[in-house]
Amino acid sequence: MIREKNKINRRSGALLILIYALLLLMPRFSYALDAQREVMDNGLVVLHSERDNLPIVQVTLLIKGSPLDEPADKGGLANLTARMLVEGTTARTSEQISGEIEFVGGSIGASADYDYTLVTLSVLKKDIDKGFALFSDIVLNPSFPNNELANKKRLIRGEIRQSGEDPQYVAGRAFSEAVYGNHPYGRPVTGTIESIGNISRKDLVDFHRAYYLPDNSILSVSGDLGISELRQLIGKYLSKWKRGVVPARKQYTANSILSPKVIMIDKKIEQANIILGHIGIKRSNPDYYAVSVMNYILGGGGFSSRLMETIRDKMGLAYDVHSYFTVSKQRGVFEVGVQTRNKTANRVVAEILKQIKRMQNENVTGTELTDAISYLTGSFPRRLDTMAKFSRLLALVEFYGLGLDYDSSYMENVKKVTIADVRRAAKKYLHPDKYVLVIVADRKKVR
Repeated sequence: MIREKNKINRRSGALLILIYALLLLMPRFSYALDAQREVMDNGLVVLHSERDNLPIVQVTLLIKGSPLDEPADKGGLANLTARMLVEGTTARTSEQISGEIEFVGGSIGASADYDYTLVTLSVLKKDIDKGFALFSDIVLNPSFPNNELANKKRLIRGEIRQSGEDPQYVAGRAFSEAVYGNHPYGRPVTGTIESIGNISRKDLVDFHRAYYLPDNSILSVSGDLGISELRQLIGKYLSKWKRGVVPARKQYTANSILSPKVIMIDKKIEQANIILGHIGIKRSNPDYYAVSVMNYILGGGGFSSRLMETIRDKMGLAYDVHSYFTVSKQRGVFEVGVQTRNKTANRVVAEILKQIKRMQNENVTGTELTDAISYLTGSFPRRLDTMAKFSRLLALVEFYGLGLDYDSSYMENVKKVTIADVRRAAKKYLHPDKYVLVIVADRKKVR
């Protein structure tokens, strides 16, 4: 049965292995987005990019329904709705859905993120009609059977309990709750054991009816499929998908952190798990590119970052230390994450704050700037090097309003970042005096 993992049918496995082997021998496809955009009569935004180097079609449907749209006491509703799509429709059982997609060697699945829900299909060109039939069925006609719902809730509760044993997860959850407070970004996408228990089949039906609408969705299709073929498939399988009225989204605000807030969680472990950070930026922030370059130099650049150079290489206090900005429709967070021995936790925290202040008070060097820009522009093609990545990026470009010239505009905007921009971004978006610090460690050994 399809549960959470995509499966490949043995009968088609050899064919797919051959195709992937050929891919390694063939020239890489163009990294340009090179897509067409159409809006259907029902409001569905369709993005299409034909790539005929392999007989594979990748479909990504982005639905603008997420934890931002669920009640706090029913956290996990968006995720549970998505994960139940493949567990039965009005025409097919979960076993039939699983069997039909496995028979053609494809994959189909759905998951929710903080800002959206994704439904994906990957199938060989020759089986695209069968793939679209299954895809449209789970999107338009899920039945949310009670027996499958009970199994899914039990599975998710098990995942939550297991995650609670992971110090990194514990630290991350405490950090999010402290930074976001009652904002949906502050709770797990999966929900909690308590909130999962509050969700009924009717809640899933209502959520699906309210948000799984064509005028609330983006369909991205890439691969060996012409635009006329795609239009025929949409006409055949999605023409009965009707517009609706999407409920107004509640407005949320994150917590106001006015001074350092320290959260110590006692756990008998050898390594202290540390997260230090604060509220960040939206993806729409015009300083996104300056922030990206600045963060690369601070802690996002792996071995070439300042945090790695000092905390790992010079001080020998950690194997890995990293920083990043999460970017979303609403404000994300800035985080520095590291594991170190309990007795060196405070030294590591002091060095993190020292390097953040250094970013604000000193200009980066020309070499640091050049290296950051070279990496960020040079690594961009990796976002497009598989059909699945390409299809997903197309949908996100539309969702965040970045424009279909994003491949070129990204490069241009990163290259425009100056030393002055980096320092300005550090002063504006780093807050070494207003942060949340979470330490999961053996409290008695922390020094």
